[in-house]
Amino acid sequence: MSEPRKTKKKVVAAPSTPSSKTTSTARNTSDAPSNAPVWQASPEAKAKAKNFRLITWTLWILALCVTLFVAFWVLRQEPVNFWLLIGMFVLSGALVIPGNILWKKANILDPASEKDKVKFFVQNQLGAIVSSIAFIPMIVLLFMNKNLDAKQKGIAGAIAIALFGGSLFTGVTTDAPSVEKYSDEQALVVALLGKDEVFWTAGGSVFHLCAEVSDLQQESKTNEIVVGTVSQAHDAGKSRLTKKVTMELKQCGLDPALYDESTGKAVSQLTTPTEGATDGATDGATEESTEE
Repeated sequence: MSEPRKTKKKVVAAPSTPSSKTTSTARNTSDAPSNAPVWQASPEAKAKAKNFRLITWTLWILALCVTLFVAFWVLRQEPVNFWLLIGMFVLSGALVIPGNILWKKANILDPASEKDKVKFFVQNQLGAIVSSIAFIPMIVLLFMNKNLDAKQKGIAGAIAIALFGGSLFTGVTTDAPSVEKYSDEQALVVALLGKDEVFWTAGGSVFHLCAEVSDLQQESKTNEIVVGTVSQAHDAGKSRLTKKVTMELKQCGLDPALYDESTGKAVSQLTTPTEGATDGATDGATEESTEE
């Protein structure tokens, strides 16, 4: 094993609020032991997620009102007020896109369980669903309208389609958080490090195995590194563990052989999969998204 790197940044503890927790409630997954711990969001995280969702629903409802206004009033005028129409498209995007972003943040704080596949899909793709409902009717009615000439339809259509694309981009979730992924992730950290302790920065999107890793040293937005539990990292809005587990084990002065990249699990979890929280299943610890 190599010596761990040194960090020049200040390491501070995460806020000492009652953290999220894991329980020993059984999980019905084919590759996990029945006593694998199940992650639960803290009351503080749930409250913050609830506020985000309330704001999001307010924005989305206003956006749908814009859609109705465009469909039943703006596009029925003779002649159509072209600049009002453009303004309504822009306003709809200005409502939907921030709502989608807040909805994703809420799902990071308080994710759904993969057990209920319908609820899991809807909760994580609701931003894309609302975006489609808000924009598609307006776009269709725009091109069907007889009171706009071809040039006006081309300009307005291009703007509407661009805004629709932006809303879909922010609404679709490709690597959805879940209770199961968080549970497996926490078990992996404990198996690798012997304790539930991870590190992150305010500007980063993921968390890491120790303060000395290169990604944290290269983060230029802050001179502070926060240390806390996996649950506290999620409470801080960090979506997942870094993808660079093997590299970070080396940089932390730990044996990279502790981690099996092909399975995304700690070796101890592969050899003794029924020893509780430390050796719980970690199939959800692998990730596809990019680093911070």
